[in-house]
Amino acid sequence: MKNAALLTLALALHATAQAAGDAQAGKAVFTSKCASCHSVGPSARAAFGPQLNGIFGRVAGGTTDYKYSPEMKKSGIVWSEKTLSAFIASPSKVVPGTRMRFWGISNERQIADLLAYLHAYQ
Repeated sequence: MKNAALLTLALALHATAQAAGDAQAGKAVFTSKCASCHSVGPSARAAFGPQLNGIFGRVAGGTTDYKYSPEMKKSGIVWSEKTLSAFIASPSKVVPGTRMRFWGISNERQIADLLAYLHAYQ
């Protein structure tokens, strides 16, 4: 059931995110909504949240420099545009019990822009 709900949400969000996001606008989204907990770039490291370099293709809970919730480690998620879009929209629905204390981003354009920005650090 959880996987079906995740897939439905991801497909709905991904349809809109298909239009290429704007990485510059994504930088602004990252700065305002993500940077207080996450970092990207050459000096990125885990802090209140994991660093996000190379996020696409990474197994959820897979970095060694951050202590993830057991639920995140057990989720089996591999971060892709679809799974990350769904998680950004509603972290606790995608991974109940996640340590990420964030309500989510409901604006699909902002999600697409954020993903475009994160791709620069792939």
